[in-house]
Amino acid sequence: MTLEEIIIKGGVAIWPLLLLSVISIATILERLWFWSQVLLQEKTIIDRVTEAAELNWHLVAKIAREYRKHPLGNFVYSPLQLDDPEPEVFHLALEAAADEELAKMRKGEKILEVIVALSPLLGLFGTVLGLIKALGSITISDLGGSSTLGVSDGIGESLISTAVGLLIAIITLSFYRLFQALWATRVRIFRKMGSQLEVLYRQKWFEEEILEDKIENSEDKFGFESKLSTNRDR
Repeated sequence: MTLEEIIIKGGVAIWPLLLLSVISIATILERLWFWSQVLLQEKTIIDRVTEAAELNWHLVAKIAREYRKHPLGNFVYSPLQLDDPEPEVFHLALEAAADEELAKMRKGEKILEVIVALSPLLGLFGTVLGLIKALGSITISDLGGSSTLGVSDGIGESLISTAVGLLIAIITLSFYRLFQALWATRVRIFRKMGSQLEVLYRQKWFEEEILEDKIENSEDKFGFESKLSTNRDR
C-alpha cells in the first residue's frame, strides 16, 4: 500500500496524524542533532576542566568560557563568574546552573509526550468513524446479500488510521525514551562534576583563608615588635 492509498483510505483522522508525524520527525531530528553535539565534546570538557581544577584553579574559568555553548561548559562557567564567593554561595550557584541547563536539555520532550498520547487516540477515532460509515448503510434485511460484500473492505480500510496512529506512537516513544536516558546520564555527570568542583573550590578557598590569616598574624607581630623597639629607644 502506497502513501497515497493510505491517505485516501485513511479517512478524516489521517490528516491530523500526518501533521503529528511531521512534528514528531522534526522534533526527533532536532534532538538528535543536539545530543550528538553534546556527546561529541563532553569528554573533552570533563578532562580539561578536571585537570585544570586540580593543577591551576584559575584556568578553569578560561576553559569553561571556551565551551559556554555546551551545557556542561556553561554549567561550570556560571558560578565562576562570581567574585571569590564563599563555598556555600559557590554550591548554590552550581545547583542553580545545573537546574537551568538540565531544564534546557529537556526541550522538545513535552511535544513528544503529547504525540505519544494523542496518536493512538486519533487513530482509534478514525477507525470508529470508518466503522460507522461502513456499517451505517447496512440493514437487517441486507445481511447475507450482495450489498454486504463491501463491508469487510470498508472495515479493513477503517483500521488504517489505527495502524498509522500506533506506528507514530511507537516510533515517537522509542526516541522519547532514548532522550530520557541520555538526560538521566547527564544528571549523574553534572552531579559528579559539581561535587568534584565544589571539593576543589573549598580546598582552595580554605587554603587562601589560612594564608591570609598567617600574613595578618605576621604583620601584627611585626607591628608589635616595631612598637617595642621604639619604646626601648625612648
